[in-house]
Amino acid sequence: MLAELEFYQLTSIGNREVNQDCMAHRVCNEYALFVVADGLGGHHGGEKASQYFCRCLIALADKYRSSIQSRGVPAVQDWIVEAVAGMRELFAGDPVALNAHTTCAVLYLDAEQAITAHCGDSRIYRLNAERVLWRTKDHSLPQQLFDEGKISEWEMGVHPDQHKLTRSINALYPPVVDIVSCPPITSGETFILCSDGFWEFVKEPELLQLSQPASAKPELQKMAKMAVLRAQGKSDNVTVQWVRKR
Repeated sequence: MLAELEFYQLTSIGNREVNQDCMAHRVCNEYALFVVADGLGGHHGGEKASQYFCRCLIALADKYRSSIQSRGVPAVQDWIVEAVAGMRELFAGDPVALNAHTTCAVLYLDAEQAITAHCGDSRIYRLNAERVLWRTKDHSLPQQLFDEGKISEWEMGVHPDQHKLTRSINALYPPVVDIVSCPPITSGETFILCSDGFWEFVKEPELLQLSQPASAKPELQKMAKMAVLRAQGKSDNVTVQWVRKR
């Protein structure tokens, strides 16, 4: 898997005082794992929630690898439940845990499948050089309005209720995530994982710049800077991971 994949990642504090986003990855011969999490609920609470989730998910990856190959989606569900239990242990009675939430966008790749898991409004996109093939659906009020045909894709990012989520991860409650098993990544395909600070100000056609054969880290950096600039001094934290199979 390592020999076939190119991947880059970056995070920016944007115009905030604290970066509550967290990202992590693990790439080995048998599988690759990428995760983006966006913390919510006060500076320290949200920061801890996103960091703890990423830390626990990565730590459990080897434990669940074989069961994912045989069981697929149910194994990923078990994995995330155990990761959230690990978050609870790390909070260890910290009173901020009650209001500390995080989104998540998780991508697991092996030779047989690609599995995505997400909660909240951090996104995963799958692209080829011609088009956006698929993206996760946000758990948010603007996503509901978009599904009803009341707003456009671009209007989702600038909607006044953009940050009103209908679902998120909290260490004290069982996680509810959407998990999808897809065909394995093919040569030339690109996955983008990102927090809302990135996608809010990037139009889907612009994402295709990141799926072109010549694109690499410089293009990713330019697009992240563009997202911050378009926010006009009100940028959220911006985090993005770029994954392509050669």
